[in-house]
Amino acid sequence: MLLTIDSSTWLMTCIGVGVVFAILVVLVLVLQVFNLVAKKASSTNAPKAGIAELPVKSLEEASELDKAAVATALYLYQKSKGDQESGVLTIKKAQSAWHAVLNERL
Repeated sequence: MLLTIDSSTWLMTCIGVGVVFAILVVLVLVLQVFNLVAKKASSTNAPKAGIAELPVKSLEEASELDKAAVATALYLYQKSKGDQESGVLTIKKAQSAWHAVLNERL
């Protein structure tokens, strides 16, 4: 059983590889066009209200409630930043008869 590779085999291989690369090139071009359209649409939108546009108070102007809110936010952030694990595995094997039902050889 010898495999023979003739000209039609090479032709089909080249056509298949060519189709795959052509589709990839078309896909890249379509994505680049979508990227350009999205950038153009985002640049023509109304200016967004960002953090820089909010009124900023200095430390002297901040009220006691503002200071308490910042301190509470920082405390809660630091508290939730990482869980303290004990490092003890709590997985325990439970005895069950299911293995005997599923596998009679055991």
